[in-house]
Amino acid sequence: MSAQRSINPLDQLIVSMDKALRVIAGVASASRPTPAAHADDGQLDEAEQRHSAGLMRVNHVGEVCAQALYNSQSRFARTEAMRDQFAEAGREEEDHLAWTAQRLAELGSRPSLLNPLWYAGAYALGTVAAQLGDARSLGFVVETERQVEAHLNSHLALLPAQDAKSRAVVDQMRIDEIAHGAAAQALGAVEVPLPVRGVMSAMAKVMTTTAYYV
Repeated sequence: MSAQRSINPLDQLIVSMDKALRVIAGVASASRPTPAAHADDGQLDEAEQRHSAGLMRVNHVGEVCAQALYNSQSRFARTEAMRDQFAEAGREEEDHLAWTAQRLAELGSRPSLLNPLWYAGAYALGTVAAQLGDARSLGFVVETERQVEAHLNSHLALLPAQDAKSRAVVDQMRIDEIAHGAAAQALGAVEVPLPVRGVMSAMAKVMTTTAYYV
C-alpha cells in the first residue's frame, strides 16, 4: 500500500487545510529562480506600474486557483500516476505563485483581497472534477491549461513593453502551463464538453476582471 493510501481521512483533511492556509497567507517558496532575475528593470510611469500590477495580481490569483485545483484533484485521484502528476505540476505552480507575489511587491502592490474566495471556489471545482473519474479530471486540467495559456498570451500583449521583468515571469509561466496540459493529455484525458468549457471561460472572465482591481 502506498504512503498516500495509508493516510487516514482526518490526516488528509489536515494536510489540505494546511496547504490552503499557506497559499491564502501568501506563504510560497520557489524551487527555481524567478525568470525576472536577469531581466532589465525598465522604467514605468505611474499608470504603467498600476497596469502591470493589476495584470500580475490576476496572474497571482490564477496561481492561487491552480494550487487549489491541484490540491483537490490530487487528494481525490484514484491512481498513483495521477497523484504524482498533480504533485509535480503543483510544485511548478508554487514557483509561479512565489514569482508573481515577488513581482507584485516589486511593483508596490498586493495580492487580491479575495484570495480565500478564489481558493475555495477552485477547490470545489477540482473536487467535482476528481469525482468524475481520472480521465475527466485530466480533461479538466487540459482545458484549464488551454484557457490559461490563452490568458497569458493576452497578458504578454497587454504588459508595457519595457516591463521586461513581468514579461519574463509570464512567459515562463506560459511555457510551464503548456507542459502541464500536454502531460495531462498524455495520461489519457477525456475532452471536456463544450457547455462546460463555456462555463469555465465565463467563470475565468469574472475572476480576471475582478482580481485586476481587488
